[in-house]
Amino acid sequence: MTRYQTPPPEIQQLIDVPSLPGWRLSPDHRWVLVSERPGLPGIELLTRPERKLAGLRFDPDTFGASKATYATNLTLRTLDDPTETQIQNLPEPPRLTVSAWTADNQYVFFKNTTDEGIELWRVVVAEARAERLIEPVLHQVLGNSFITPLGQNCILYKRRPADAPSPPERPRVPEGPTVQIADGTQSPVRTHQDLLRDEYDAALLEYSLRCEVWRLDLDTMQHRRLLPADLWTQISGSPDGNYFTAKRIKRPFSYLFPVGRFPYEINLYRTDGTFVVPLVDQPLAESIPQSFGAVRTGPRAFQWRADRPATLSWTEALDGGDPKREAPHRDALFRWDAPFEQSPRHVLNLKMRYAGLQWGDADLALVTTYRWRDRRVVQQRFAPEAEQPELTTILDRSWEDRYGDPGEFVTSRNRFHRATIHRDTAGRAYRMGAGFSEEGKRPFLDRFDFNTLETERLWRSEAPHFENAVLLLPNRANTLLTVRESRTERPNYFLRNWKTGTLQQLSDFPDSYAPLREVHRETIRYQRADGVDLSGVLYLPPGYDVARDGRLPVLMWAYPREYKSAANAGQRTDSPYQYTSIHPHSPLFWSLRGYAIFDNFSMPIVGEGDAEPNETFVEQLRASAQAAVDELDRRGVADRKRIAVGGHSYGAFMTANLLAHTDLFAAGIARSGAYNRTLTPFGFQSEERTLWEAAETYLTMSPFVNADKINAPLLLLHGKEDPNSGTYPMQSERLFAALKGLGKVARLVLLPEEGHGYRARESVLHMLWEMDAWLGRYC
Repeated sequence: MTRYQTPPPEIQQLIDVPSLPGWRLSPDHRWVLVSERPGLPGIELLTRPERKLAGLRFDPDTFGASKATYATNLTLRTLDDPTETQIQNLPEPPRLTVSAWTADNQYVFFKNTTDEGIELWRVVVAEARAERLIEPVLHQVLGNSFITPLGQNCILYKRRPADAPSPPERPRVPEGPTVQIADGTQSPVRTHQDLLRDEYDAALLEYSLRCEVWRLDLDTMQHRRLLPADLWTQISGSPDGNYFTAKRIKRPFSYLFPVGRFPYEINLYRTDGTFVVPLVDQPLAESIPQSFGAVRTGPRAFQWRADRPATLSWTEALDGGDPKREAPHRDALFRWDAPFEQSPRHVLNLKMRYAGLQWGDADLALVTTYRWRDRRVVQQRFAPEAEQPELTTILDRSWEDRYGDPGEFVTSRNRFHRATIHRDTAGRAYRMGAGFSEEGKRPFLDRFDFNTLETERLWRSEAPHFENAVLLLPNRANTLLTVRESRTERPNYFLRNWKTGTLQQLSDFPDSYAPLREVHRETIRYQRADGVDLSGVLYLPPGYDVARDGRLPVLMWAYPREYKSAANAGQRTDSPYQYTSIHPHSPLFWSLRGYAIFDNFSMPIVGEGDAEPNETFVEQLRASAQAAVDELDRRGVADRKRIAVGGHSYGAFMTANLLAHTDLFAAGIARSGAYNRTLTPFGFQSEERTLWEAAETYLTMSPFVNADKINAPLLLLHGKEDPNSGTYPMQSERLFAALKGLGKVARLVLLPEEGHGYRARESVLHMLWEMDAWLGRYC
């Protein structure tokens, strides 16, 4: 057995840098709750019990998330004064999850996870003291565990039944076979893990989801049960606090689909527990078409209108849920007002698939729709109180066009403490965006006039800093909360007045990545042979001089992405002014080991018009890699005989394909990938077609099928508990077996207790040790 190993000191020193503290501002933007977040957890955190049922993974002891990480301390400060006050009476040991401030700025709710379960606490701001509200009985296997204070100063929460029996035990003697039936109805489903296997699993899921809905009155601290034990998942309260909806999973369960496809019903209740009306009763969803944009028929996407006391909104498909069916309209919007005695009202029809609503007031709501075929997204305004609302288009674009992204509308809290589109006294709204451009990413703040549809630029990040707008502060004139950084300055919080240009620094986080300050970073642009613009971020070792030091070994790291437009594929997504930090999964560590790193180099797969991108996946992959290698060679940086390529997930899939279809690389590193597309027969990534519709494409794209062509050494790493769709550990195990059987050079490393990404300190250090040894051996 190989024991956990550690990489060289120059790598290990960067792993133990603590995370930046989390900030949570009060509604009046006066107070900041600061949460201390530790670095990587130890492997012992990942060894806690975990139950895997119907696509869910949870801790059977706490009835909450499994293998979660938590904040370990809370302090209070004001926005203007950096002095932090320690919160007293925090639980021990603290495993904290901050939830929400109350509307009156007096309390902050947080959850604490113990070995027995999940508790609800709150911070009393005036006293800087924590107090427990609910013992460790919260239930959050699926859906929210509690609703923050409603209009009547109460909360609703899901609770484990006090009289719950012991979990069912698997019969020692089978009672019979497990039988599944195909009755001729098409039931396509993408490849999922952790599905139910038999009736015992179904009984265990039923036991695990069973909970009660309770009410806690915060004035009297009295608890009252509202709904008896059942398979309750989401609960959602009306803005005025008088009603709530509750979703309940039902039998029959499925062995083929995850829990999101199971039958369910949603009912409406008053917050005293009185049943009002049923809202929807959905059967098992076995026949949703195999297409992006396909949905269930019947009412879906229920939500409370944020600017009304108690108005429900939802949508229903008008095309049978099938985006490939010809139809003048895809979805319809409906509303239903309290006291829910009249019939629901039809609001409007939508030509494309519903994607979401943003509420403003009686005169303003925004509905977003999309169409997968051409990656089109449309945002339209309407007046929700109008008898016959008219749609006015304010955005119509391809979501792949990042340069044309106008940003997201800024929201603020209304009288119900719900987020609505913020407008100033002149009725104008504000947008914040990432600001992708030819100059690099430059975040911005715009003002938008809904009457004229005109946009005014108020502020934009300026060189030599990268500054990101976090929050608009309406109670401070012309002021933003931003996070500002540069190549040498760690991100810190600032107040920025966009009119005067004045800055006030609020935090002073130390530079914990000093070894990276001397690493040279440069975004380089180049072209593929077919004219597609490409780019990547090149990192060079400290003190490196190309004329003096000559060519270097190179580690290239990427993740392929599909596009419907070659122009969009070449758009730039980085900033030359961002602080150089490092993520545990990053390839940047090896810039300190004498390697050139070409990170996030473009690997676009373009299919314009009616062309499917994956029809030429291998050809485009090969062309992009060739262009990248040629560019590094042209610059005199790369030793062509010492170039390694690597990637994670779809990047691992890319890596194996590049080794099978090119001779450009001396070695490959593939983490948590999928390599045999016949094991994902109903689509993968952005591929809609099934294996039987595009068999040749599936086979050509599968490096497992082409394993005999892989000649460079390949390091395969995988988490043994990977739950990600399609990338179960067998993918790496079978590719390794094929390579070993064919006499190739490969190494398979399965990391205990790890999922799709690797989280434990021991796992990450060992991963880095494996990669360092592999690169040292072959590059």
